[in-house]
Formats: sequence, C-alpha cells, structure tokens
Amino acid sequence: MAEHFKPIAITLGDAAGIGPEIIVKVFRDSPEQLQGCVVVGDLAVMQRAALLVAQCEYHAPQMQMQLVRDAREAELVKAPFTIPVLQVTQPLAVDQLPAWGQISATAGKLAADCVVWAAHAALRGEVSAVVTAPLHKESLFAAGVPFPGHTEMLQACAAAHAGVAADDMPVRMMLVSPELKTVLVSIHVSLRKAIEAVTAHNILQTLRITHAAELAAMGRAPHMAVAGLNPHAGEGGLMGREELDIIIPALQQAREEGMQVSGPFAPDTVFMRARSKHGQAGEFDVVIAMYHDQGLIPVKYLGVEQGVNVTLGLPLVRTSPDHGTAFDVAGTAKADASSLLAAVVMARAMRHTHLT
Repeated sequence: MAEHFKPIAITLGDAAGIGPEIIVKVFRDSPEQLQGCVVVGDLAVMQRAALLVAQCEYHAPQMQMQLVRDAREAELVKAPFTIPVLQVTQPLAVDQLPAWGQISATAGKLAADCVVWAAHAALRGEVSAVVTAPLHKESLFAAGVPFPGHTEMLQACAAAHAGVAADDMPVRMMLVSPELKTVLVSIHVSLRKAIEAVTAHNILQTLRITHAAELAAMGRAPHMAVAGLNPHAGEGGLMGREELDIIIPALQQAREEGMQVSGPFAPDTVFMRARSKHGQAGEFDVVIAMYHDQGLIPVKYLGVEQGVNVTLGLPLVRTSPDHGTAFDVAGTAKADASSLLAAVVMARAMRHTHLT
C-alpha cells in the first residue's frame, strides 16, 4: 500500500513578486507532483496571478482557485486546473493588492503571516512539509517583521514551539542542485559580521547539523569538504590565520567525533572538486562554505532553475526555490517555475527520510 502523507503547504511569498505566478504555473504544468499541496496565501492575490498567466500565455487554460477550510481538504480538490487555497489572513480586496515589483508593507506582512502559519501547522503535524515561495527582505522590514528571511523566521517559530531560545535550536541553510550541495556557516548578515561568525563553535555546529541531516538522507555518513575563508585557504598563514587558528581545530574536533571531513580547501577550487557531472560523483558529498555568497554563487551559477534551498536543523521539512522575488520581471508571467517544482519534489523526498 502506498505511504500516505499529510498535505504540503506552499506559502505565497511576496505578493508583489513572482511567487504567486510561479505557483500558478507549477500547479498547471505539474498537476501530479502538486497533488495534495495547498497554497497558504490570499485568494485575491492568487486570482490576479492566474489571470496574469492566462493573459500572457494564450494557449494555456486559466487556473481556478478553490478555497479550503483546512489543509486536509487539499486532497479533495479534484477538479482539473484548480488550486486549493487556504486563506489564513484577513482577505485583501482587489484595490489593496500590492503593485507588481514594488516594496510593500502589505506584501511583507502577508508573506510573513503565511510562513508563520505554515510553520506552526507543520509543527502541529497538520502538514507534512513547507515549501516557501520567495519573499522580499525590504518588504518584511517595511512591515516591521523582525527577521531578515525565511530561515530565521522558521527557526524562531520552531524554538517557540519547543519552548527554547532560538540559539538553542541552531539551523543552517543548505543549497542543493543536481550537481552540488553547499551548507553555510552564516546566513543573512553583512560580510563583516560573516567573518566574525567564522568561529570554531559555529563551524563545528555546522558540521554536526550537516552530518546528521545527510546521514538521514543518504543512509551513510557524508564526506564533507570545508572551504577556507581566505584566498588559497590562507596559504599557510600568509593570507590570514583563520584557517590555522580556527577552522583546522574545528575540523580536528569533528573527526574525533567520527565525522568524515576534509579541508580547509581553497574556496576557488573546492566547489569544482565536489561537483557531480556527466553521471560521475564528485570527491565530496557536500561543501561547507564560510559565508552566504561563497556558497550560493557556485550553486546558482550551475543553474538557478534547478536549485533548492533547504533548512537543516528544524523539526520540520522546509524547502524553497533558489531565487528571489525577481521584482524586475514580476507581473510579466516570464518567471520560470522549475526551481519551485524542484523544491516540491525535494520536500516529498525528505518526508520519507524525515530529514530535518
């Protein structure tokens, strides 16, 4: 008998960005993969996105919205070209809809409210995974949301649910493409603060979280490569001592704990060594990057349309497309929904391994 899972919640993202339209496209183009998924969002926002896509792609049918009272009703929505929508906030009137491609407090609050609702639904066991469409950090700020992004917001929700401080539930961002996996030591902070975050504690914590997550996913201990902070991984101290004084001691501790970890390696070559291509696995299963852009640039260069953002360390499954709100093309129906589909597919797979 096929294993039965509870619905997957797909959050709206920023209503002024491409989130709503790529949700429409993925439901339209991949109905089997989206069976049992429910959009946590706003009816008027989704109706506007459906109309936009239909008007810009004349050959395609216009998707219809069906309001559901709870996530479980998503499985009952069987009509073709119909998207189940769960309204979890005060409904927006048509004249309240944020303008395409514009920073908006209304959009920021709506996006955050949807994420918080979905996170708590997952923590209560009402949904089996959360897939988040992209939000805009400036819109969150305009709405007074005290978090710079999804990762920190989800961490706060999970920590509150568990009755612990956020620092006691450390999480990490993992970027996954068909060719490369990277995990970040620090996330949404300035480069100056990211350098300050390169501590033995943070590196060892990242290695522990990644080891546990990938062990659950792969059924074996992952071989983790660690990127250096400095050019040439410090060149023996000539270009900085962080590798000698901080990174290497953390790696030694990780090995003593039984982890398979190598490095630190020069950041400009380690990602190439870990890359899988032409059916041939790379040298390493995952690369630990010291800061946000160091890890994201190689994954996105290999193909942002297939990249997926996964949050490790949470007591719930969360994935997201590996791109932002794309305000420059929002409202044109030109956005590619491939990364969102990849995020849904990965969320389904992660439910089987309980990867958190």
